[in-house]
Formats: sequence, C-alpha cells, structure tokens
Amino acid sequence: MKPKVLIIMGSDSDLPVMEETARILDEFTVPYTMTVASAHRTPARTMKLVKDAEKNGVDVIIGAAGMAAHLPGVIASHTVLPVIGVPLDTSPLNGMDALLSIVQMPPGIPVATVSVGKAGAKNAAILAVQIMARKDPELTKKLLGHRQKMAKEVEEKAGRIAKKK
Repeated sequence: MKPKVLIIMGSDSDLPVMEETARILDEFTVPYTMTVASAHRTPARTMKLVKDAEKNGVDVIIGAAGMAAHLPGVIASHTVLPVIGVPLDTSPLNGMDALLSIVQMPPGIPVATVSVGKAGAKNAAILAVQIMARKDPELTKKLLGHRQKMAKEVEEKAGRIAKKK
C-alpha cells in the first residue's frame, strides 16, 4: 500500500519521539514512510523527498526538527501539500527555539504546528488523520471511535478517583 503520510526527521536522534507519530498512524492503519533529511545538511535530499511525495500520492507531510527547526518550513516551501511541524526538545532552550522557528512562518507558506516533543508527535499523527478523514469516511469512523475511547478512559479514571475519597 502506498504511503499516505511522509514523516521526515532532521536527525536519527529524533526517532524515539517520532516513533509516537508512527504508533498513532499504525493504530489508524494509515500507511506512512519515515526517513531522515536535513534542511541544512541535505537540502537536495529534502527537496527530492517532497517532490516524490507529491508524485506518489502522499496526502500529508510531517516534519520534525529541533534547534533552529527549519525543516518543516523548507518542506512547506517546496509543496502545496499540508505540512505539520513537530518541534523537538533537542537544545538548551527546551524546544522553545524549535517551536518559534516552526510556528513563525512567513505569510503564504503555512506550517501547522503542534506542541513540543512526544505530545506533539502524537498530535501530528491525529491531525494528519483528521486532514485525510475529510475524504475518507472510514478514517472519520476511526477518529470518532478514538475520541470515544479517550472519553471512556477519562470517565473510568474519574470513577476510580471518586471511589478513593
């Protein structure tokens, strides 16, 4: 099955965080491919991955980077596909530099930006599924089921806490 989501990380050290994105996409049975490319060290590779993604029917690209975090913006500058940026906590600034680098894109080249770290990696996957679900009723059903599961988990935890008091 052809990948519907392309996940690009700036470094292989980002893999432990971005495995969360992959895990969520697996839960929704959304095919993806994950790779490493650097906006600064391998710009030609980055551009080729983006252009190939368009040709191969990818619906959403997720770019993850830390520090200056130019990768999601560079990706967005080479495509009209939706791009989701995941800022990573890889610097002494605890990810704030990455967050600001991704969220402060110039007008006309948007990058949807999620929270820093693993929570953002998970939300990037959910957002990608939401984007694709607009044209896929089966994904919409899965999203609704996922929300119901989360609500049930909260209710169960609330019930356990209430019983303790």
